Amino acid sequence: MTAHEDVPRVARASREIAAGIGRIFELIADPALQPRWDGNDNLAEAAAGQRVRNVGAVFTMTLTGDGAVRENHVLEFNEGRRIAWRPAEPGRQPPGHLWRWELEPIDVSRTRVTHTYDWSQLTDEKRFARARATTDDKLQASLDRLAAVAEGK
Repeated sequence: MTAHEDVPRVARASREIAAGIGRIFELIADPALQPRWDGNDNLAEAAAGQRVRNVGAVFTMTLTGDGAVRENHVLEFNEGRRIAWRPAEPGRQPPGHLWRWELEPIDVSRTRVTHTYDWSQLTDEKRFARARATTDDKLQASLDRLAAVAEGK
């Protein structure tokens, strides 16, 4: 067994948020709003006008720290319900990690949100340490911050 095979390669967190599905999905699908609630403290900014509306869309984000830019390739999209993307360096193929958000309405003012980070197809070993550090707790922090913004707290 290699060093990267002894840890789970999928992190997941879920919680109920006291806000409607449309409000929450807008906060996720508009990259310019994501840095407000990112629990990994990984996202510095994204230009306005990149709201995701379909599979195949690509949006860019600037990361904290070194200011690197990532192109995020949308692989899954169902308005108000599901969105997932794979980040990549500009002009390069995504190395294989996936960020996914799934929303289930509980009622008109409450939504169950599940956030998943799946690096099971990540092949770039230089990225393994960073991927391994993206834990369920980090995803929960994003959900908690997302809830605070969505609930207006």
